Amino acid sequence: MRTLPFVLLAVSTLPAQVTFHNDRGKELLAADVRIERIATGLKFTEGAVWIPAEKVLVFSDIPAKVWLRWNPEAKEAERLVQWKPSAASNGNTLDLDGTLLSCQHEARNLVRHEADGTTKVLVDAHDGKPLNSPNDLMVRSDGTVWFTDPTYGLGKREKAQAGNFVYRFDPKTKEVKVVQRDFDMPNGLCFSPDQSRLYVADSGSKQRVGAFPVVAEGLGEATFWLEGGADGIRCDAAGNLWTTARDGVRVYGTDGVHLATVKLPENPSNCAFGGSDLLTLFVTARTSVYSFAVRTAGAPVPAAKAK
Repeated sequence: MRTLPFVLLAVSTLPAQVTFHNDRGKELLAADVRIERIATGLKFTEGAVWIPAEKVLVFSDIPAKVWLRWNPEAKEAERLVQWKPSAASNGNTLDLDGTLLSCQHEARNLVRHEADGTTKVLVDAHDGKPLNSPNDLMVRSDGTVWFTDPTYGLGKREKAQAGNFVYRFDPKTKEVKVVQRDFDMPNGLCFSPDQSRLYVADSGSKQRVGAFPVVAEGLGEATFWLEGGADGIRCDAAGNLWTTARDGVRVYGTDGVHLATVKLPENPSNCAFGGSDLLTLFVTARTSVYSFAVRTAGAPVPAAKAK
């Protein structure tokens, strides 16, 4: 691992820019919340995930083709390290054992980070054809891996899949199944805390986020759509949805009501709850990574195993 002091500033605190659209939002955020910039000088950050066992934040820098780790307990000059090279990784999450899983644009695959430092390919095709460029992923309590596959990272390479779909991968059976086809550019996704609903962002021309009931076949018809789009999305323990949209971090209730918006100095790309109490929201945003305190803990990642 290589330290990156040239991109890490002493933590800088920025003034609050919170807009409440509903009084329920005041239960989730302080009006005078302070935004901290914990790293900057990067190229395009994405895919934040907090690793509880190590108390570190892992995220991707897509153009730099690297995974980075930020340790709040390390000396200032050593907090941010270049962990290892990636094939233009984007989304990251943890499986039920706490092992890191990642999507890679360039390699068109999903990988698992093994204890010996290597990466193992989990999925790179559907129906015998290469995936487009897997973007984001989440693991359900039954161990299945759900992921989105738009064409953002495909570049000039030929598209092999018939569309841009949402998939479910079962590590036990190795089955890769399309669970939702009605998307232009499926992007961020996350489960509700009780695992009964999957939220999926469509950041293409439709610019919306769908709330889908999880059924035996995969996903049912959307319960509702949130207009305005998003990139990354995460739920807190109460089921509220935190989305990274063009105008900042938007927070929605379980009923789809827009509760609050937190404006950041840069357009956010993804987010993750972290810290020992999961009361900090980390936000990747183009060249920087930001954080701010929240009043509701995030839904745990990984999810608890289904009994």
